[in-house]
Amino acid sequence: MHLFGRMLIERIENRILVGTIAFVGIMVLVGWVAINENARMASFTRQYSARSIERGAELFAANCSTCHGTDGRGAQLRAPALNSPHLFGFDYLAQWDDEIDTLNREVETLEAEKLTLQDELAGEGVTERRREAIETRIAEIDAEIANPERQARIEELQSEREQQISAMSAAIDLGYDPDVPSRLDQLGWGGTRESFIQTTLIHGRPTSISYWPAPMVSWSQRSGGPLRDDQINDIVNYIMNWDKGSDWTLDDLLAVKQFAIVPGVGGGDSGEVTAEAVGTDVDAVLAQLETVVGDPAHGQQLYEGKEQTQLAQRLSCSGCHYNGVLGPNYDGMWPRIVNERLTDPALAGFTPEKYVVDSILLPSDYVVSGYQAGQMLTIYPQQLGIQDLADIIEYIKSTDPNYVAP
Repeated sequence: MHLFGRMLIERIENRILVGTIAFVGIMVLVGWVAINENARMASFTRQYSARSIERGAELFAANCSTCHGTDGRGAQLRAPALNSPHLFGFDYLAQWDDEIDTLNREVETLEAEKLTLQDELAGEGVTERRREAIETRIAEIDAEIANPERQARIEELQSEREQQISAMSAAIDLGYDPDVPSRLDQLGWGGTRESFIQTTLIHGRPTSISYWPAPMVSWSQRSGGPLRDDQINDIVNYIMNWDKGSDWTLDDLLAVKQFAIVPGVGGGDSGEVTAEAVGTDVDAVLAQLETVVGDPAHGQQLYEGKEQTQLAQRLSCSGCHYNGVLGPNYDGMWPRIVNERLTDPALAGFTPEKYVVDSILLPSDYVVSGYQAGQMLTIYPQQLGIQDLADIIEYIKSTDPNYVAP
């Protein structure tokens, strides 16, 4: 039998057959693995995410539940809810607002068309035939605009909308604003929801001591806290797992025990507004800065959120720029601007002052290498007066070893 086997393999035809069968077998195996790879990876991802959420639940219970509640719905006058439709931006008025907007846009479109036709009618060279066509169309537009069914539908929707708001009254009493249904929009946060949660965990909210009994501390080891990066990510995944997408109910909203507070807007130590907001016109702001002298000591107080701005707001600059984790490190910032940033061709023609002003007012214009776009808040143009900006710039200038106070 052994001799027969040797003869079988040694014959060239048999060796070709064995090789072909082996090759086909290998290709079938590789194909099977490739076909099932996506499913295998998806299963692995689900299992990994599930384990991360489980670990996050344990970390949340041990470290966060005291203030934010065991169910994540907040504790009244102590800390805001995280298991909340407000954090995840669910709009309870969207179905009414969208239809009302659609109906109003229809009228606006008709009015715009009517105005165009009237302008044409008032011009020269309009033939009699064209004039008749225009007048006929204007009459049709007037009839469509005056359509009682449309107005009746708008009034019906507005009534239903008011009923929905009335049903939310308990949440509104706790600080919920149905016209600003997203916490991220409320803050002017330009990044993702995950990055917002992660940033808060890493750096805390030190200025929140001004409107909560205790501040939101820094939990990450990067900022002196107790938790590793993987543990921070686990908590983020656990909180994100609360998102119900489009399935949030009114009961979910009414179950929230505490909504977030916006300092200076219905909460916190709101002070007196003593100046106009600077806005986003960088060149106009630079011209105004020439008329004021900055105070670096007051700029530091503003930068660290220890003093209110002229618009009665507290800033959180130091929270993100601490140790350069989410924004360029404050230490040595001015020399880096002069010696590094302004060498970038993208900033040709910029002075150091213009760079700082543009970075604060229009943070997405230029993103420093190594950092993500959308991390910096976009609400500072509405929170700063011209003196505030001058003071902060002077404080940043003081990071230069050769700085001389004005």
